[in-house]
Amino acid sequence: MKDLSLARALLFTPGNRPERFAKAAATRADGLIIDLEDAVGPADKAGARAGLVDLLALADLARDGFAPDVLLVPKVESAIEIELVARHLRAAGAQGAAIALAGLIESALGLEHASAIARATPMLRTLGFGGADLAADLHCGFAWEPLLSSRSRVVQAAAAAGLAVLDVPYLDINDDAGLAAESARVKSLGFTGKLAIHPRQVDPIIDAFTPTAAEIENAQGVMAAYAAAAGGACVYRGKMVDEPVMRAARRALARTA
Repeated sequence: MKDLSLARALLFTPGNRPERFAKAAATRADGLIIDLEDAVGPADKAGARAGLVDLLALADLARDGFAPDVLLVPKVESAIEIELVARHLRAAGAQGAAIALAGLIESALGLEHASAIARATPMLRTLGFGGADLAADLHCGFAWEPLLSSRSRVVQAAAAAGLAVLDVPYLDINDDAGLAAESARVKSLGFTGKLAIHPRQVDPIIDAFTPTAAEIENAQGVMAAYAAAAGGACVYRGKMVDEPVMRAARRALARTA
C-alpha cells in the first residue's frame, strides 16, 4: 500500500517464516510488514534477509526488480537517521526514490525528537508508535495510562507534519475484546491505524478504523450541507460545519473501502 494515510492495519510477518507470507496476504490487512528485526533471532537474520531478497527479486534496499512500497525503519531517534535512509534509496534511482518510509518512535530519545523526525524528508509518510520498547526505555508500565502522553506526542508530531500514524501492536493475541477496545481508543486519540502481529488481529483493527454506516451517512450529509452553502459555514443536524469539519468528513469517506 503506497497511500499510508488509508492504512488501517499493517500485519507483521516474521521474515524467516516464508511459509506464512501467503496466509498473511490472504487477510484483510492493508499491507504486510516482512519483519527482519525483533521477530527474527540473530542467528536467522542473514537467512531471512536473503529470503526477502529472493521474494522481491531485489538486491540491497532497492535495485533492479520489484521493490517494497514502504520501508519501515525501527528505533528512529533523529531526523538525520531517516534522511540517511532516504538518501540511500534516492541514490538507487527512481525505483528507490519511489519507496515510502515509515519511522518507528520507540525510545525516549526518539520521542524527544519526534517532531523533527516527522519533518525529516518528504519520503517519510508515517510514524509508528513503538510502545513496548518505549515503555522499557521510560521505565514505565506498558499500559494505557503510563503511555497516554507519549502516544499523544507521537500523534501531534505526525499530524503537524501531515503524516499517518500507526499504534503499537496489541500483544495479547487471544484478547479480541481488549484489542477492539484499544483500537477504538487510539482511533479517538488521533491514530490512523494500528499494527498487528497475528492474522486474527486484523479484522478487529480494520473494523475499528472503518467508519460505521452512521458515520458514513453523517459525513455525506456534512459534505452535502457544505456544498449547498457554497463553501461557507453552515449547520447540519444542529452542529456547525466549517472547513475543519469538512476535512474530517472527507477523511471518513476515504476510509470506507
